[in-house]
Amino acid sequence: MLHFDLLTLFPELFRSFLSESLIGKALEKQLFQVEMNNFREFGLGPHHQVDDEPFGGGPGMLLRVEPIAEALEKRVTYHQQKGRSVRRILLTPQGKPFDQEKAKEWSRCEEVLLLVCGRYEGFDERVRELVDEEVSGGDYVCLGGEVIAMLIIESVSRLVPGVLGNPESPETESFATNLLEYPQYTRPRNYKGMEVPEELLSGNHGRIQEWRETRALERTRQRRPDLTTRSIE
Repeated sequence: MLHFDLLTLFPELFRSFLSESLIGKALEKQLFQVEMNNFREFGLGPHHQVDDEPFGGGPGMLLRVEPIAEALEKRVTYHQQKGRSVRRILLTPQGKPFDQEKAKEWSRCEEVLLLVCGRYEGFDERVRELVDEEVSGGDYVCLGGEVIAMLIIESVSRLVPGVLGNPESPETESFATNLLEYPQYTRPRNYKGMEVPEELLSGNHGRIQEWRETRALERTRQRRPDLTTRSIE
């Protein structure tokens, strides 16, 4: 079963996300599992300090290595005692961008995906020595790793059988075949002069499929030409 374990300073950020919509229903059905742990519990001193000023100066504060190291050790030991292997993943803008191929890989993963959510100006560099993989949400910076963890949970879990109402949905959407998804329409047939393409109303499945394939390729070439190059490679 797909199993996430989150290390975060703000577990409350996930409460609504994990209880609503298809994610909440899937968790109720035990189609996958999510655990959350606050690594502030391993902070230093009476105030459980988890951050400090960077050596050499610079803006902001860095997450210290000790609280994260202790939290990782405790969670890995916990899972190992239950016979589970663990993949330790650091969520950082410097990691490899998360994409649909990674989502597919992780949806089939038999290891616990232990996601470490950063905050402040980032991690003490030595934290990187404690993980198996570094992943980013893309070429941008967020206030913390929590929103990226949510992105990962949603994109991976929706590939688990039973989470989506239609099991064929992931097979035809954007990035499933290195193409963006074709344009789609629903009622009304005409909205203020904007009409549904005649091909989609023809009832001819071959014609509809040809139209969709052509439009998907056109849209990908216009908006994401890098994907067409990737498919050739």
